[in-house]
Amino acid sequence: MTTEVAVDSRLVLTDEQVREIAATYGTPVYVIDEGHLRRRVGAFKTAFEKSHPKTELTYASKANSTLAVLRIVYSEGCLIDVASEGELRAALAAGVPAKKTHLHGNAKTAQEIKAAFDLEVAQIVVDNFEEVDMIAATDGKCPDLMLRLAPGVDPKTNAKISTGQADTKFGFNIADGSAEQALLKALLLGLPVIGVHCHVGSQLVEPDAQIGGGQALAGFVREMKQKHGYVTQVINVGGGLAIRYTDDTEAIDPQKYCDELTAGIRKGLEGTGLDPVLVQEPGRWIIGESCVTIYSVNNVKTVPTKTGRRRYVSVDGGMSDNPRPALYGSPYPVRWVSGDGRGAKPDAVVRVAGKHCESDTLFDDKALPANVRKGDYLQVLCTGAYNAAMASNYNRYSRPVSVLIREDGTHTMVQRAETWEEQFAREIVPEDLS
Repeated sequence: MTTEVAVDSRLVLTDEQVREIAATYGTPVYVIDEGHLRRRVGAFKTAFEKSHPKTELTYASKANSTLAVLRIVYSEGCLIDVASEGELRAALAAGVPAKKTHLHGNAKTAQEIKAAFDLEVAQIVVDNFEEVDMIAATDGKCPDLMLRLAPGVDPKTNAKISTGQADTKFGFNIADGSAEQALLKALLLGLPVIGVHCHVGSQLVEPDAQIGGGQALAGFVREMKQKHGYVTQVINVGGGLAIRYTDDTEAIDPQKYCDELTAGIRKGLEGTGLDPVLVQEPGRWIIGESCVTIYSVNNVKTVPTKTGRRRYVSVDGGMSDNPRPALYGSPYPVRWVSGDGRGAKPDAVVRVAGKHCESDTLFDDKALPANVRKGDYLQVLCTGAYNAAMASNYNRYSRPVSVLIREDGTHTMVQRAETWEEQFAREIVPEDLS
């Protein structure tokens, strides 16, 4: 089999592939294309390196920490950003050395910090004053530290994934002086602070906020050198670039974006003598478009509404394998595949619903062929980020299988669906319960 990639860069499987993979592994199934993923990493890495002589690309593993994905992006030259000890352990299990990881998190535990010391991660991104104290009190060689700053930038995205504004739980605020206080406290304690970090939000269709965040960091480190002689070695501007969840969304050119981002930072550093390594942490942009999810259609029904009739197409998955529509109202591109090879009739507007015990609307107002029926398939594009990573066992459904299409066109399972025994393995029923 060969993988057909849409000209707009999103992975799209052929109808033959959809039917073959569904027959082999069942549905729902996450399908990742190895070649597509490697090309995405390469495109961003090349663009970043062309835009600035000293760069480092770090993959935000919160987007998708499937071990095969981590191994692929690491082999393509990415470091791995982890937001918990669990994600750190996943990176290690994928063969990534701890020295190639960065630990994030706004509420790290003493246990997570101790693990970062013991395993020798490359960096800890420090979020708050209590964390500075915990790090200073931890025995062992301290990893390099980055201070996460809140640059006061309000991005145009869903409020639930905005993180760079002044009113945020993340990082030290620049405007109220907290960032400067944190730097001085860490340095006074003898901690190895090598640079600063920010992340302004996710799914940023307009990258102006992220560019503004980079400029805010440049202004801060300029001031810290002037006032305190602090020499910043690293500036990390986070990730958050958008992907094409809708057909009418324009793709962001990574070269143009990297050029504008790095130019803004360099301008802010002019005359300081500072020459830091610039770091980005894309997650969604790297993996999002390299994966599709295949669902089977279970039933189709038409019901009355106040203004007419509505057609429901119900599939064998839902919010347990993709909670983002319920959480954020996130849209996805959906493609119909006939189960038996028949042709499509003219489109009708339908609501695609999941199988969970609530409304569980997956994809509203989708144009699908009027002859869609039980046994057909829906191929949902752009499901690589925050689908497998956020999957749950709601209604006791097992989290889906993940399949990797290799570069030679063959496919193999890289994450199997859970068994009932695995779901119940951590539960204990006291013997005296009647």
